[in-house]
Formats: sequence, structure tokens, C-alpha cells
Amino acid sequence: MAVLAALVIAGTVLAGVLVHDLLPSAASPLDLLRGDGAEHGALGEADGAVPDGTTVFDDDVPAVAELDPKLLAAVRRAAADAAGDGVEFVVNGGWRSPAYQERLRREAVAEHGSEEEAARWVATPDKSLHVSGDAIDLGPADAMTWLSRHGARYGLCQIYRNEPWHYELRPKATQKGCPRMYADPTRDPRLR
Repeated sequence: MAVLAALVIAGTVLAGVLVHDLLPSAASPLDLLRGDGAEHGALGEADGAVPDGTTVFDDDVPAVAELDPKLLAAVRRAAADAAGDGVEFVVNGGWRSPAYQERLRREAVAEHGSEEEAARWVATPDKSLHVSGDAIDLGPADAMTWLSRHGARYGLCQIYRNEPWHYELRPKATQKGCPRMYADPTRDPRLR
């Protein structure tokens, strides 16, 4: 019985350490359960988390409001024209704080098993174009399809073949078309 109790205690301590390592340093699991962790270091909308149903016209959402003004203007022009075709753009990611980007990177490492594999999906905060406000992730599928057909007209280009939702502003695309896509972010020289 004593061995079983010791194993339970050891497992609980180990789980606590793992959870602590995954959470922002000032947050506790209890903060997250209570939903009041924002003032204690939990990351949320103010750091770039996007509420469900956010559009490119939601100026009260920091993930939208903090985007580069030229990118945002181009996306809004495209969204207005797409709406005429019955297509709505939903924002799944936009501007992010460095802390939020780091949390996404840590989650990607845990999900994919290594820094190298995670880098195919999530950049470090110092390299992320989301942190600088120069990238937006859009959906749903009909919006991505619409942008793949018409995005260059607005200078909006899909940059990574493995991320059909990720768009950046390339002003020259309005005359020359979008540049060739990188297979994934690890092939992008800007992120090295």
C-alpha cells in the first residue's frame, strides 16, 4: 500500500511540474479553471487569441487591430469583394504578442515531438510575422479558395504550401502575381 501511495504522490508531482512548464510562469492551473488568469499571466485576447467568429472588420479584437495597416486594408478590400460572391473571411490568427507566440511554439513542440518539426508550423517569437503584425490566418475553406484565385489582385499571397490559411501582403503581386510558395516556414530565409 505504501508503494502505491508513493507512486500516486510521485505521479501527481510529475503532472504538476509538466503542467507548470506548459503554462505562463505566473499562471496556475487554478487560475485557468477559474477563468481569471489574465491578471495573473494567462494569455488571452489581449495577447492575440482570436474569439470564434472574428472577422477582418472587428477593430475591437487586438489580433485584427494590431495588424500592419497596409495588410489590414488589403484584407478588408478583399473581404468586401469576397462578400459580394457570398464568401466571408473569418480570422483564425493575426497579430500575436511574443508571449502568445512562444506558447504556441511550445505547444507545437509538444504536439510534433521536436523543435525541428514544430518549426514547420510555428516560428519563434523573434522571427514570427504574426508578432510583427505582418501575417494573418484566414478561413474557412471557401475563403481560402477565394483568396487562392483572387488574392494576388489585392497583394495577398499564401506564403507556405503547408499553411493554406496563412497570408501576407506582397504589393508587387498586384502586377506580377504571388511569389513561389515555400514548402513550409523552415524553407523561408526570413525565418532563419
